[in-house]
Amino acid sequence: MRLEDITQGIRDFWNEFKLVKSGIVGVLLLLGFMVIIFLEPLIIPFPQANSSWRDIRYWEDNARSVPPVWIDLFSTKKHARSKKITQFTEKKENKTNMRTNKVTFTYDYSKDVPPLDVIFQCRYSGSPVVILHILRPDNLPLELVRKSLKNGNNTTTRISIDKDARKKANSFGLRFDRPLNNIDQQMMNSTNVLFSKAKKGIFTEPDPLKGQYKITAEIFLPDTSDAVQDIVILLPGSVSGLLGTDNSKRDLWSGIIAGVKWALLIGLLTSFISVSIGVIYGVVCAYLGGWRDSLLQRIFEIFLSIPLLPLLIVMSAIFQPSIYILIFMMSLFFWVGPVKTVRSIGLQIKEEVYIEASKAFGASSFRIVFKHMVPLLIPYSFASMALYVPQAIVYESSISLLGLGDSTIVTWGQILHDALTGGAVINGQWWWIIPPGLAIALMGMTFAFIGFAMDKILHPKLRTR
Repeated sequence: MRLEDITQGIRDFWNEFKLVKSGIVGVLLLLGFMVIIFLEPLIIPFPQANSSWRDIRYWEDNARSVPPVWIDLFSTKKHARSKKITQFTEKKENKTNMRTNKVTFTYDYSKDVPPLDVIFQCRYSGSPVVILHILRPDNLPLELVRKSLKNGNNTTTRISIDKDARKKANSFGLRFDRPLNNIDQQMMNSTNVLFSKAKKGIFTEPDPLKGQYKITAEIFLPDTSDAVQDIVILLPGSVSGLLGTDNSKRDLWSGIIAGVKWALLIGLLTSFISVSIGVIYGVVCAYLGGWRDSLLQRIFEIFLSIPLLPLLIVMSAIFQPSIYILIFMMSLFFWVGPVKTVRSIGLQIKEEVYIEASKAFGASSFRIVFKHMVPLLIPYSFASMALYVPQAIVYESSISLLGLGDSTIVTWGQILHDALTGGAVINGQWWWIIPPGLAIALMGMTFAFIGFAMDKILHPKLRTR
């Protein structure tokens, strides 16, 4: 076949394809997913999301289980954004057998919902002692934490106000409001008290105290070799990112974007392998005929009768879950889909004059099948592949939702599984559930639209439906 013929065939196909609006929508969506894959390093705020999705330390500076930042557009109460403060004033003193380093950070709080935490972070050597204070806009001082750091050598430490200063925050609030019971004390967020007006209701109905907060860290260095450097204050906000965070502080936008390439790999690779096997199998059945066709049909019926999802669940539970093993298992059973249709078409092609002529000229069965019969079914194969992609993605999502997926990669099904086990439904964390569900539906719609459009082109009778 000449290059001009191939080019003309593609041009004729496109002229018909673009008349089907749903197909154009599917192509545009597919192009959008491809653009996302190429631009992934530029559009996700956490570039190591793929390799560090299960690494809790990588996400430890984020806020836990907070909604996306754009909810402020629909809320009367504005939420504090995450912030990292590196600028501070410093005052050093040298006393007898003791050095003191006093650093002061300034935080301007102007929102209605405070940050979830205030984290002091630094690298140290030796055994310094750290005392954290906060001076509120109403000039009420409060000592938050007094902590002796274990002997370290260039060790990084994090002091969380929400955890380490909970008792101090509770004691401060008791000066203005009634005491909390034990359960309420355990569930209390320290920053709700620290960033609220000192009055009755500071625990139950906190009124935000806006203004300038001064956070001071007094660092005592008892030994001459003791040192502290890279001092910062982190304030995880009450909103974060385009799609919020989960209960492991992971940025969901990064996870959704990272899952695009895996969804396409699973869908396209599974559909390509399974449809290729099914088309060749169906053509061979039609060409051989007789008892060999009957034998191949019995094998086909055995595979067709085996329920795939329970088998995938059992195999994933027994063996080490792997995305490539899952693709292999799905391809091993998906191939039965196109066999019946391909066999019926193959029986018609088999009776064509040029097939008889090829046999008369001594052409081998291999040449007849792969040179004269299979190429005629390529358009049908592409339509079948497009319709099999959503099925493969849904199967993988179902397996991952049950906790049997490949934990070394980021897929939308695994995000939904984490949401299920993390109580996202009970806690009303819709931003953890809806985005991955919509992503799966949108990817399925993309290839469904393309497949239906190709069906209309290959089967003109469908145009009237």
